[in-house]
Amino acid sequence: MTSLKIGDKVPAFSVSDDRGNIQSLEDYLGKKLIVFFYPKANTPGCTAEACDLRDHFKELQDAGYSLLGVSADSVKSQRNFSKKFDFPFPLIADQDKAVINAFGVWGLKKFMGKEYEGIHRKTFIIDEEGKVARVIDKVKTKEHASQILE
Repeated sequence: MTSLKIGDKVPAFSVSDDRGNIQSLEDYLGKKLIVFFYPKANTPGCTAEACDLRDHFKELQDAGYSLLGVSADSVKSQRNFSKKFDFPFPLIADQDKAVINAFGVWGLKKFMGKEYEGIHRKTFIIDEEGKVARVIDKVKTKEHASQILE
């Protein structure tokens, strides 16, 4: 797994979100963008992370950020997750893993002694020119907004 690094240009993407809208990188050029990848909607860690970002959404907006959450879940799963927790930001349903692979967050994982392929929880801060300004590899799910804002 080779993920994007600071200074890398983010590859163009255009995918569906939980609201049935198409989200494209070009829509965010000229803005600061947070793209956070999480393994699976409605799981404890992913819920804690997304809810922390929701609870601090105004602060993130005030700092000039737009937000996109990404997992390989279906549009329906993302929609249910978003409605259940009232997320004010779009969640991308990347079932074909186009965005996941473009950012390089799919790879071998270990859990309880077992190895499997999956999404690595990782966040990318993208600048106004579409380049990676910062990468957060060790996401603290309950304190993620403060990690971004520090």
